[in-house]
Amino acid sequence: MVAAHGRQYLVELQDAQILSCFPRGKKSTLACGDRVAVLRTAPGQGVVEATDPRRTLLFRSDAYRQKLIAANADQMIVVLAAAPSFYEELLDRCLAAAAHQQIRALIVLNKFDLPASAAAMARLRLYATLGYEVLPLVAREGVQALRPKLTGHTSVLVGQSGMGKSTIVNALLPEARAAIGDISIALDSGRHTTTNARLYRVDADSALIDSPGMQEFGLHHVTLQELPHCFVEFGPWLGQCRFNDCRHLSEPGCALQAAQERGDIDARRLAVYRKLAVDAQRKPRY
Repeated sequence: MVAAHGRQYLVELQDAQILSCFPRGKKSTLACGDRVAVLRTAPGQGVVEATDPRRTLLFRSDAYRQKLIAANADQMIVVLAAAPSFYEELLDRCLAAAAHQQIRALIVLNKFDLPASAAAMARLRLYATLGYEVLPLVAREGVQALRPKLTGHTSVLVGQSGMGKSTIVNALLPEARAAIGDISIALDSGRHTTTNARLYRVDADSALIDSPGMQEFGLHHVTLQELPHCFVEFGPWLGQCRFNDCRHLSEPGCALQAAQERGDIDARRLAVYRKLAVDAQRKPRY
């Protein structure tokens, strides 16, 4: 499934034909990247009969609803830029979501020609020390540095609006402009903006999913037990707390708190975890 608009989906067949499809039933939980079985019902049209089991499912959630982003992705590319300024907490949430699904994460600092990029790169130094690759890029001049990172992967681009995700897509795949136009016509959606995820073929073994810009990334679906494992630097200290059921909030003898006080864990990252942990204790209503 390569694109969606409401309950109408575009499905790419093995011979590269595109069918405009609807799901059976009133409720649909399809995501871009799903592998589906379809039945043709008319020229260029079909119905989704079944969905293959997913390897991964990336989505965000708050207390009331879920927003599906991509299915079967094995790499998340978080696109940042010095301008507009990026939110480090949003980056932390994206990385936690990737870790929850065991998806590799790559950080791209786009618009690296801007004067403020040196300061932005300094803000990302922490993530490099945690083992995340941080790739500087000027997408409007070329994406040669990024292209090898896509090989053999289904990658999903995420990030705030204005960071240059669409510029990256168009630089990698000039034909994507035409594809966007085709999708708009097929879905009868008029003037096209990135409001839903779209999948593009990079080559026979690689795909790229462009997702809408976001200002927040809710993680209400991640349980309190799962959450500490979504912060890569917490690993050495998990299981070392005084109490086996430590939530790492304010309990005495918390190994994460002790590690933070020694400088082994960044205080801001621990604060983000604690904010998410408080949210995780509230039962979602969906």
